[in-house]
Amino acid sequence: MSGGTKDAKPKGGTEYPGTNPYLIAVLVSVATFMEVLDTTIANVALRYIAGGLAVGPDEAAWVVTSYLVANSIVLCASSWLVEIFGRKAFFMGCIALFTVSSACCGFAWSLQSLLIFRVFQGLAGGGMTPVAQSILAAAFPPEKRSQGFAIYGIAVVLAPAIGPALGGYLSDNWSWHWCFLINVPVGIASLASMALLLPTPTKEKKQRQKLWKSGDFRFDAVGFILVATFLGALEVVLDRGQEDDWFGSNFIVTFAAISATALLLFIPWELLQKHPLIDLKMLASRQFGTCFLIMLGFGAVLIATTQFLPQILQDDFAYTATLAGLAISPGGAVTMVMFLVVGRLGFIDPKYLMIIGGLIIAAAMYDLTNVYDDLNFGFFAWSRVYLGIGLPLVFNSVTSASYNGLPPEKTDQASSLINVARNFGGSIGVSLAQTTLARREQFHQTRLAEHVGTWNPAYGETLQQVQNYFATKPLVGTGAGAYRTAVAWIGQQVQIQASLWAYIDVFFSLMLIGLAISMLALTLRPTKPGAAAQGAA
Repeated sequence: MSGGTKDAKPKGGTEYPGTNPYLIAVLVSVATFMEVLDTTIANVALRYIAGGLAVGPDEAAWVVTSYLVANSIVLCASSWLVEIFGRKAFFMGCIALFTVSSACCGFAWSLQSLLIFRVFQGLAGGGMTPVAQSILAAAFPPEKRSQGFAIYGIAVVLAPAIGPALGGYLSDNWSWHWCFLINVPVGIASLASMALLLPTPTKEKKQRQKLWKSGDFRFDAVGFILVATFLGALEVVLDRGQEDDWFGSNFIVTFAAISATALLLFIPWELLQKHPLIDLKMLASRQFGTCFLIMLGFGAVLIATTQFLPQILQDDFAYTATLAGLAISPGGAVTMVMFLVVGRLGFIDPKYLMIIGGLIIAAAMYDLTNVYDDLNFGFFAWSRVYLGIGLPLVFNSVTSASYNGLPPEKTDQASSLINVARNFGGSIGVSLAQTTLARREQFHQTRLAEHVGTWNPAYGETLQQVQNYFATKPLVGTGAGAYRTAVAWIGQQVQIQASLWAYIDVFFSLMLIGLAISMLALTLRPTKPGAAAQGAA
């Protein structure tokens, strides 16, 4: 089936009465999986990219930053673009651009060319995700919408779980180029499937024809420039803050000032517009505004744990990139099962599922505060399993609850804002974790070093035992050689312990975010399970 359908009123609240909604859910989820995967797959390949393009690690980090900036900016205009071009045409255009730019990234000949292609890839990916959600909202009747979001949620949460392992494997065994080239066959298959199987609703087609005929596109260009400046500058601050010593750097201060100024100009401008780019009243509403904040927390935990769990395994447990990524794979399998389970829990008020999910997330993060240097693979695998139980309860429920009370014409904008929350929540989470890790590691190392000295009997006894041990090793020898080796070994242990304590602080911070999710969910108004989303928020 392609193009439009016969004139018919949507049945049971769906705009695609002639197509199986579960088929539509699978189609959009595959494309979304490809896009979300690219937010994490390149992280573990940065050192390979730096070496291959002969640049430093700091410059290679812009490969990730450029994608996130472009991804976030286009989200704000995606609802208007959908209105102009239609869901199907715009979604397919995003898939095509994403596929082509992925191929170009794989064949990039310099850092500059790679960054340019990553910007186009981010623009395509940012437009793809919210449209996928709005297609799902239109394809399923309200009482079954949670099932559609459950299928979609598998892609959103499973992709970051698979990304580090896949990126590590491709980089270790093939080359970093395949982290991008792997998107090409998936993109082509997804584009062909969408063209053949996704119809264009007759009502949407007539509305778009009427809009083009009238020429009244009503695009808030000033608002878009302001929000793009705000989000872009803020993303730079968050990604480069710790590396550049935050507000001790003129670079960070400048971008922070640009971001703050754009936000201060954006708010009054939008409130005065008849057709604003972003409906700030919707953000200020009790239901949607709270869901927006919860999604910020969700993104922070999801992205931060996806990055820092493999990182601690590589830094302190000497895992390879591939093995570190595999440690979170069991959690991905549990996540998939849980999304299917949550999809069947549509009879339960979403706020209660969010409360339970937030508490499970907090418990999983608290469990990780028990980390020490003799843990095995199973501990970290199980920690991700616990997290995999809680995340779907939050994601699926907050996505469904965010639409409750919104009129149909606000669906696309709601999708965009929810995805902005997830992306920037992830940026905030990573920034918080990076800052906590760096500063607390320095703090703990200073405190531990206070106990290292010949005046401390415990240190003297340990030094003697270690020195005696190394004295038995042929390559070390006795005397000064054994002494220097023993001192170096103790210093290494201090660094390892300081690092582990810093990671404990990171996981404790994420535990607090999980608790905040539960508390915010308590403020949501009761929602009748399966109720249609209608009326004002």
